[in-house]
Amino acid sequence: MAKGLQGFLWTMLLLFCAIQDLRAWAMHTAVEGTGPGQPGDPALLAGRRVKRGWVWNQFFVVEEYTGTEPLYVGKIHSDSDEGDGSIKYTISGEGAGTIFLIDEITGDIHATERLDREQKTFYTLRAQARDRQTDQLLEPESEFIIKVQDINDSEPRFLEGPYIGSVAELSPIGTSVMQVMASDADDPTYGSSARVVYSVLEGEQHFTVDSKTGVIRTAVADLDRETQDRYEVVIRATDMAGQLGGLSGSTTVTVVITDVNDNPPRFPQKLYQFSIVETAPVGTAIGRVKAEDSDVGENTDMTYQVKDEEGMEVFKVTTDSNTQEAVITVQKPLDYESKKVHTVVVEALNKFVDPRFVDLGTFRDQTIVRVSVLDVDEPPEFRPPSNLMEVQEDAHIGSVVGVVTALDPDSANHPVRYAIDRSTDAERIFDIDANTGAIVTGKVLDRETAGWHNITVLAMEEDNHSQVSRASLRIRILDVNDNPPKLATPYEAAVCEDAKPGQLIQTISVVDPDEPQGGHHFYFTLVPEATNNHHFSLLDIKDNTAAVHTQRMGFNRQEQDVYLLPILVVDSGPPALSSTGTLTIRVCGCDSNGAIQSCNSTTYIVSATLSPGALIALLVCVLILVVLVLLILTLKRHHKSHLTSEDDEDMRDNVIKYNDEGGGEQDTEAYDMSALRSLYDFSEIKGGDGGGGLREGVLSGNPASELHALPQWVQSPDLDFSMFRDYICKKVEQADEDLSVPPYDSFQTYAFEGSDSPVPSLSSINTWSSGSEQDFSYLGGWGPRFRQLAVLYAGRRGEEDSEES
Repeated sequence: MAKGLQGFLWTMLLLFCAIQDLRAWAMHTAVEGTGPGQPGDPALLAGRRVKRGWVWNQFFVVEEYTGTEPLYVGKIHSDSDEGDGSIKYTISGEGAGTIFLIDEITGDIHATERLDREQKTFYTLRAQARDRQTDQLLEPESEFIIKVQDINDSEPRFLEGPYIGSVAELSPIGTSVMQVMASDADDPTYGSSARVVYSVLEGEQHFTVDSKTGVIRTAVADLDRETQDRYEVVIRATDMAGQLGGLSGSTTVTVVITDVNDNPPRFPQKLYQFSIVETAPVGTAIGRVKAEDSDVGENTDMTYQVKDEEGMEVFKVTTDSNTQEAVITVQKPLDYESKKVHTVVVEALNKFVDPRFVDLGTFRDQTIVRVSVLDVDEPPEFRPPSNLMEVQEDAHIGSVVGVVTALDPDSANHPVRYAIDRSTDAERIFDIDANTGAIVTGKVLDRETAGWHNITVLAMEEDNHSQVSRASLRIRILDVNDNPPKLATPYEAAVCEDAKPGQLIQTISVVDPDEPQGGHHFYFTLVPEATNNHHFSLLDIKDNTAAVHTQRMGFNRQEQDVYLLPILVVDSGPPALSSTGTLTIRVCGCDSNGAIQSCNSTTYIVSATLSPGALIALLVCVLILVVLVLLILTLKRHHKSHLTSEDDEDMRDNVIKYNDEGGGEQDTEAYDMSALRSLYDFSEIKGGDGGGGLREGVLSGNPASELHALPQWVQSPDLDFSMFRDYICKKVEQADEDLSVPPYDSFQTYAFEGSDSPVPSLSSINTWSSGSEQDFSYLGGWGPRFRQLAVLYAGRRGEEDSEES
């Protein structure tokens, strides 16, 4: 098969060279000199064209030539060369004059240097054939290629090496590890120099390689990472398809064996012992245990749990994600006096289990952890732990508030002494009996000053004051009615001079710092000295407020301008307490609406300010008026502009499109001609020249006058265009005097036909005369432009005359 492929490549190479020769022959033709009488003379080329072309052999050169003489490459030759040396051959391009030399007479090309196909595969040059005497080109310059022919001088190389691959342990035989590829710089299209095959030099006991693709596969199924975690495999690549004489290169492939979870966790010990003091708080770590796992990575991730029910109540096991250790912590307070030793069963299991290896065994293990509780001298404990006491605020000094009790939990049961942390009771409001724990008042209490007291009680062993317990105690001061009610503010009211009886003057309320359990209930009345007051009355509204009303009509500031009304306020007790407050009432002058104007010598000026709603309404009205004025001005300007436009009848930029094909030049009914006519009066212009405007036959509307024979050409020596000139001048003056529009280009409609044409209509469509009655001989005198028309009509007339004769 290799020989057949080599023969095919040689055939393709020869075909390529033949195509190059045909291309060169087709592209190059001989062009002779340009002197007079020479074959290249344009006069001669006009009569005959002689084609000439290049003739040369195939250009190939073998790389790595080691001979001492220049290597012959090939010959360029023109078929116009007769061998007399009159033609000079030259080359230019890549390597011309350095690598490649040409014999100017024969056209032979030689290579003077050693070539390497791996550095450059071909060279592009251009050939010229010139006349040696005149240096004129005899052939157009032609481009050709010298291809460097390959030999097997480059060994295969692994450009991406060294390689590192990986495969999971216990993988089946034939599992792909990775692929290696070698590159050969030789020509892959020529022979087998670049055809590479692969083989294993070292490590063939465990791995194989595909000779064509370079894929490395496992050769055994018992690769164990725990035994050996990597292998060094040497791969060789040989060109010439591995035949004798081929070059080779090698590379080292490091195969890393990756881990799978094929090993269960195992505790190194079946029993662990720890100890902890009984006073350790909840959450304290007792110790750590760890199960070993031969695997690596996530295959060693474990979870731990407590298996026995007794251990689950007192202890808790968590997993340290960094070290994969089981951390045993206290979950419930310990007590040496209750239980001195605890036994806990801890289980470890893999977090990720590979179902392929379940048959290897259970992936979990258990161990026993024994925890010993150590006895310590503990401080006293408060029993019961209630922290709320209450006392009346009128309690005498030394009154008992409550009793606290603390006991020593140790078996020795030492006596306990009590004290108050004075940092929480700096004013020494309370005291405590050191032996009994009774808390008594040390000062007079006042609920309105401090309704709650928070103190800390200390309990300590009598012979060891370092063993101290603390308990927070909250003491609530209960209220007693010891504060009379008072008016909420020093009330002042005003009454108009023209006030009517029963008019409300002021509503009053009171305040009381006490807080009775049933809530406040206040009673209002006038003091006994004011019961005979005939000016004002007090009404208890029964909602802890009272209202003051007038009792008579009319007050006079000149007689009395201020009234003092004493009011008695009583609370609901017990015991009932009362106080007297005074309401000051001033007599003021008021307007007709009852608004106070002045009291005594003080004048109250009531500013008449607009409310926000009135201000917004006023602004809206002003805005509407402005909009109406602007709208009226705009309408007036638009109306004026419209009138001006109608008066001037400006037809600028107005192009009327009808899309209607009329019935001929006599059809005046198909569309409205007035749209194209100006409304200006042109009667003076048309009537001044005596021309009569449009043809009378058309204006008269007589159909008989519209039908006439083809008229004779009558040349008018004196044509008068003054009528058109005057009309245009008038239109220009009107446009110049129009100041209402800017001076832009405009389309003016001149609906003005002028006077009758000296040459009547040439149309014979509507004529009543027959063709035999018309004489068209006069068409011959109209000049060359009407010659064809005269031939048509005159010829037809001659034929008719001959037929009639």
